Amino acid sequence: MTHYIRAMIKLDIISDPICPWCYIGKTRLDRALEAHPEHNFLIEWHPFQLNPDMPAEGMDRHEYLELKFGGKQGAVKSYAPIVQAAEDMGLKIDFAGIKRTPNSIDAHRLIHWAGIEGKQNAVVDRLFKAYFKEGRDISDHSVLKRIASAAGMDGEAIGRLLQTDADLQDLRDRDVHARARGVQGVPCFIVANEYAISGAQPSEFWETVIADLDGKAQQTDA
Repeated sequence: MTHYIRAMIKLDIISDPICPWCYIGKTRLDRALEAHPEHNFLIEWHPFQLNPDMPAEGMDRHEYLELKFGGKQGAVKSYAPIVQAAEDMGLKIDFAGIKRTPNSIDAHRLIHWAGIEGKQNAVVDRLFKAYFKEGRDISDHSVLKRIASAAGMDGEAIGRLLQTDADLQDLRDRDVHARARGVQGVPCFIVANEYAISGAQPSEFWETVIADLDGKAQQTDA
């Protein structure tokens, strides 16, 4: 029997926690990873604000959607594929429960700090659920503190950091950098710092990628 050491492969995910396609894309990826627990992806999340010019206090959800999509009918039409994709995979999203579209920069700061502690996936997962399932305002510092605590971080310390400008400009610069590299929408997945994959890919796609990478690793090690 041939034994080989599985080298870790970086999977960078550029995302915004208020992006429904990012939530769908993460869920599809997670299902593929759960089906292949032997995967060797090392995942890191990176910032991208769908609305970098959003006021700090956010906007009324209905007003935001109608402004962005040119009226109520435009919003309904644009969201129809999202609703269908979520239903097809049994993912419950309570769009009616979302009252405000927040500025997501502080949520991105929390994701960044979670990465330092190795808790990014847990925090990202809780941010998506808080926003899309519970209708919570994820720009609210008290909400972010609770999410941090639930993920095993020091919520009080996070609360104090959120009161400062810590890493604020760095996160904005990283967002600008992603756009300069050609990222025009999210989610965007970058495999091994080489292959960029845009959109909420189906679980079957990721299972194929995992199998292909595993096969290449075995050939290299043989």
